[in-house]
Amino acid sequence: MIRLGAFILALVVASALGVVAAQHQARKLFAELEREQARARALEVEWGQLQLEQSTWAAHARIERMARETLGMRAPVSGQMIVVELGE
Repeated sequence: MIRLGAFILALVVASALGVVAAQHQARKLFAELEREQARARALEVEWGQLQLEQSTWAAHARIERMARETLGMRAPVSGQMIVVELGE
């Protein structure tokens, strides 16, 4: 009877240690999840900022101004343009 009691006690202790280890692992994983969610939010903010920056750099008025000022480009006059039509 004493052996049975000792065996049951050992099982209870092992079970308790398993519960503690599982809770510890769950807390570690939850903390990691929180960190990754925060990182995802930060990346979403950065993505939005990059999209805004891209739209600023790619604005047609800015490109035209840079072409005129930096490259010295200008729009052709009507006599310089040739219209090409595709025949079907």
